[in-house]
Amino acid sequence: MSLRQSFLMAIKNIMSSKVRSLLTMLGIIIGVAAVIVIVGLGNGMETYMTDSFKSMGTNLLTVTVLGRGSSRSVSVEDMYQLLDDNPEYLDALSPTVTYNGTVKIGSESLSSSVTGVSEDYLYMKAYEIDRGRDLSYIDMENRSKVCVVGSYISKEFFNGNPVGKEIKIGGNTFTVIGAMAEELESEEGSTDDCVYIPYTTAARLSNTGKISSYTFAVVSEETISESKAIIEEKLEKIFGSDSAFLVISLSEILDVMSQMIDIMVTVLAGIAAISLVVGGIGIMNIMLVSVTERTREIGIRKALGAKQRNIMSQFVIEAATTSALGGVIGIGMGYMFSEIATRVISVALEVEMKVIPTVGSVMLAFGISVGIGILFGYLPAKKAARLNPIDALRYE
Repeated sequence: MSLRQSFLMAIKNIMSSKVRSLLTMLGIIIGVAAVIVIVGLGNGMETYMTDSFKSMGTNLLTVTVLGRGSSRSVSVEDMYQLLDDNPEYLDALSPTVTYNGTVKIGSESLSSSVTGVSEDYLYMKAYEIDRGRDLSYIDMENRSKVCVVGSYISKEFFNGNPVGKEIKIGGNTFTVIGAMAEELESEEGSTDDCVYIPYTTAARLSNTGKISSYTFAVVSEETISESKAIIEEKLEKIFGSDSAFLVISLSEILDVMSQMIDIMVTVLAGIAAISLVVGGIGIMNIMLVSVTERTREIGIRKALGAKQRNIMSQFVIEAATTSALGGVIGIGMGYMFSEIATRVISVALEVEMKVIPTVGSVMLAFGISVGIGILFGYLPAKKAARLNPIDALRYE
């Protein structure tokens, strides 16, 4: 009997008992669908997290000077000298000062974040100016009371044209010199709800004696570890201790979190794959029943000259076909549930995260389902192949 004939016979036997065949496939269907959805969820989480971190700047290094009682200190000039000494690794620098002054436009108070930065900060963050101009070096030197506002403030309070208008920050009047292009959806509390002022102005208004926070942009993300090491080595020489400062790389944090997600997805996918084994046991059980039901048929085929390998291949192909059909249905359900999960996450959590099934996970789940069908179909097939034709023909 050819492979094609065995496959057609397998399809015929499956279709003759549709409900029983469907119940037999159920474990495979659930297992394949679960693996696809879980892997897709992991990919969606990783993509969402990567996009979120990129908006924060994965090419940036944040340096926080703690001091920890040390009499030594690092100045803005020291940090700029570090930048000039390492042009192959470090691209730009911005001292950063968080200013806690309340933002007021007219009589209305805002909860917008106010940050003192250098003239390179918006470039480092890849923010664009929609109207007016960016902060300049002269603004830093003169400690000018000027600011750049986010698109939320620009649209909500100035009808999109804030340049030249005045706002009050901590009781001080600032002139708006520029408005940023929209980054998200110009909502309150988002990246677009912000005010940037010269770091020298922020330091003076907040009575900050020493600036303790700096943001470096690296030349390439591929050399971010080397860039971080250069900064740490410089600061350790100044302070004589590595506990007096903290250098944070968002790129390294992203890598660690991605690894954690991969481990979690692997464990969950492994747990989901247990149902594939359960499905395989179901297939073996039904195939054993099928061998018993078709004992007389097997006896007739052997009496007509069928060899053991023919009988064995027929039952193995039938088990594999059953498992493969379950895998195909499981793939369809996996994509369907992935789409449902995407919509549920969007509505329930208000997060734009897609559950993304991958071709690799689909092929792996399908391959495992077929392999399980062959593996668990082997024992019933072997039992069928070893039946004595005389005893089989006598079987009622």
